[in-house]
Amino acid sequence: MSERAELAAPVVAAVAVLLLWEGTVRVLGVPPYILPGPVAILGAFLAAPGLLMASLASTLAVTFAALVVSCVLGVALAVAMAASRWARAAIQPWTVVLQVTPIVAIAPLVIIWVGDPFAALVTCATIVAFFPVFSNTAAGLAATPADLLDLFRLNGAARWDTLRLLRLPAALPYFLAGMRISGGLALVGAVVAEFVAGSGGVASGLAYRILESGYRLQIPRMFAALVLLSLAGIAIHAALGWLARRLLRRWG
Repeated sequence: MSERAELAAPVVAAVAVLLLWEGTVRVLGVPPYILPGPVAILGAFLAAPGLLMASLASTLAVTFAALVVSCVLGVALAVAMAASRWARAAIQPWTVVLQVTPIVAIAPLVIIWVGDPFAALVTCATIVAFFPVFSNTAAGLAATPADLLDLFRLNGAARWDTLRLLRLPAALPYFLAGMRISGGLALVGAVVAEFVAGSGGVASGLAYRILESGYRLQIPRMFAALVLLSLAGIAIHAALGWLARRLLRRWG
């Protein structure tokens, strides 16, 4: 399959699904408040594009802030674990606890404890997105080739030089893979936190618009918000994939 055909395949499939969806809704006469068609969803978006895009911007701000915090914390803790067995014993159990704790269960407490809505949302999204970066980076640091480590020791390299010149570059592909996973999880965490905050009366992000549309039975607008979230997730995954390819090509 040529590169052009490979790029066109998902577009053709998406158009076919949309046409089938619209045709089925029209033929069966399904009401928009049960299942709106693509035309009704597009109309709902065009009726209030500024409102939905502003909500999307709010959700993306939480997502990117959480992704940055997750990367910084994940790399820092992974490096600490690689440098010290005591740090590994102290850190690893708590990271597992964060990974297995349902964010829906603790999001209300986080929102109450933190106070500031934006910081609370970022905290919740960070909890969801943190583990892939941490675990992949730790795995990459541990997977440094033993023969190269021996070579550095034979040449009298200090521990910091070995970490900076060998172990961190060797862990870069692992880190980038974890970051791609965390990008989508940060969006999921932001949406979940916004749902909880929206239920408490804090108006923020697309999740709140989904709740609001559901309460008002504005189902086409609800689907429009869901479509925007899906497109945002696809864009984040594609952008992080592009960044990973550029960095890996640069580092050889």
